[in-house]
Amino acid sequence: MTGNSSSNGVNVRRRAAGGRVARRALVPLAQGAYYAASGLWPILHLRSFEAVTGPKRDHWLVRTIGGLITAVGAALISEGLDPQDRAPTRVLGVASALALGGAGAYYALRGRISKVYLADAAVEAAIVAAWLVRRRE
Repeated sequence: MTGNSSSNGVNVRRRAAGGRVARRALVPLAQGAYYAASGLWPILHLRSFEAVTGPKRDHWLVRTIGGLITAVGAALISEGLDPQDRAPTRVLGVASALALGGAGAYYALRGRISKVYLADAAVEAAIVAAWLVRRRE
């Protein structure tokens, strides 16, 4: 391969031409990076994760959900690296943000989990808004 091609064969110059495709790729890349980091954190260092978010009773569940969030992040990053408009990815991005943000807000407001999850709910709401704006482009 030449220096102008990525590993999936998409021409990097063509992807960035005019800026539109490259700008559209920012939403899934940003959300994917956020999810990948959030998902890997409890898997790689549960002690610091609990120091910020509070103690957890079921470490297996924390790590399982971390793996799920990481998988979603990987799917989003993949779409961002090959930014063709794909409805399933858009649905995945919006639905996962709604699910995670909704659950975080619901349980944080009821005192079941740390209030720090309200900050994540705000990030998730911004992600949903970004996907809706991206759809109109």
